[in-house]
Amino acid sequence: MLTLTDPEMAPELAAIAAPLDATVEDSALLTDLYQLTMIACYCDRGVEQRPASFELFARRLPEGFGYLVAMGLEQALQHLERLRLTAAQVVQLRATGLFDRAPDRFWELLSAARFTGDLWAMPEGTIAFAHEPLLRIEAPLWQAQWVETYLLNALNYQTLVATRSARLRDVAGERSQLLEFGTRRAFSPQAALWAARSSLAAGLDATSNVAAALQLGRKPAGTMAHALVMALGATAGSETAAFDAFQGLFPQAALLVDTFDPVRAIERLAERVANEGLAVPAIRLDSGDLVALSQLARDRLPHTKIMVSGDLDEAEILRLRAAGAVIDGYGIGTKLVTGQPVNGVYKLVELDGLPVAKGSTGKATYPGRKQVIRQWDRSGGWLGDRLVLAEEVSGSGLLQRVMIQGQRTQPPESLTTIAQRVRSQVQTLPETVRSIHDPRSVLPELSPALQSLTNRVRPADA
Repeated sequence: MLTLTDPEMAPELAAIAAPLDATVEDSALLTDLYQLTMIACYCDRGVEQRPASFELFARRLPEGFGYLVAMGLEQALQHLERLRLTAAQVVQLRATGLFDRAPDRFWELLSAARFTGDLWAMPEGTIAFAHEPLLRIEAPLWQAQWVETYLLNALNYQTLVATRSARLRDVAGERSQLLEFGTRRAFSPQAALWAARSSLAAGLDATSNVAAALQLGRKPAGTMAHALVMALGATAGSETAAFDAFQGLFPQAALLVDTFDPVRAIERLAERVANEGLAVPAIRLDSGDLVALSQLARDRLPHTKIMVSGDLDEAEILRLRAAGAVIDGYGIGTKLVTGQPVNGVYKLVELDGLPVAKGSTGKATYPGRKQVIRQWDRSGGWLGDRLVLAEEVSGSGLLQRVMIQGQRTQPPESLTTIAQRVRSQVQTLPETVRSIHDPRSVLPELSPALQSLTNRVRPADA
């Protein structure tokens, strides 16, 4: 029986004690095992350098979504730029014993790994639908295979958050302040950072995540928590003491008025405004009847901004507005950064010039490298999308080549630019597609050439 002092336990104990963080240095290993086992097989069969094209797309949209907002391209580019293994990481892989039968070529590739392919992608903030590639990798087979896991992780999650953010902005309107409060509910610290970026890029005004805001050149935004009112109320004897302490340091911040009795708190603040000339720039409501409380607050504090929070989403904001709530801004957390995922997939569509497709029931794919054409009527109205073979167009499609032979072709876009793209594109969509409740499902029209190729490539019984 092993004990904690046995020499055989030393490597495991050292691993347990080490921080399990997703560092930049480890990003190349943030992949599934089968990517590496497949690369070993490619090397064994001598096909690892064959030119391959993979496309990342969603077969279907999450339930209740009429569209997607493409997001995560910047993280994809960064990942491809830094794709490499250290000598120590190669040693770690060898030590697993999993690759003892892999040919020497496998280890040669990993030791000198760099991404040397091309990347085509929709610009971040572009509206997309099922079966439309958000990006396409054109690279040697082993490289294109390696990056699948990371690309899916980066794009699937950020596209989900961006889509929800766009829907929130669409429902709340241009004048409402929308704050991202989701860090404590996001699936990991890394996800929290990506969620903050995606929400800002899709039209939210600010995030409470300090690290994300500072890294993105933004000012973090937030209010106060119930703990402050409870702690200072207990030590100083009143909720008012907590409000005074907070306003003394942060005079423009919102006061959280529902720790004990929101009606009483609002009435007390109104009395102080009238009798003492107290300035109350904003309050936040986090519970209770938000419709009635917001109406009371507007009546008693007519010059105060009213913020609300508490498990809000697009449908709840729509309900509050329809019920007559008087609200200036919303703090969105749990339901923004969690929920039904975007089930994007990454599939081989061409190998060495030969179109390929998957024929599995319910999971069939379209063969060949593809492009997406957005169609408009004479007045600028959206008519729908067309999915075509890449060789059918000369440069007017939604997918742009953003990396050539491992090098970027353009600098990163600002979050403001991306957010403007999101809003302008959402506004072109029909209300039936934008609807929060039972949106119309939209699929791209297939070009005759793509349909013909699909019929030839797929098995007859697919």
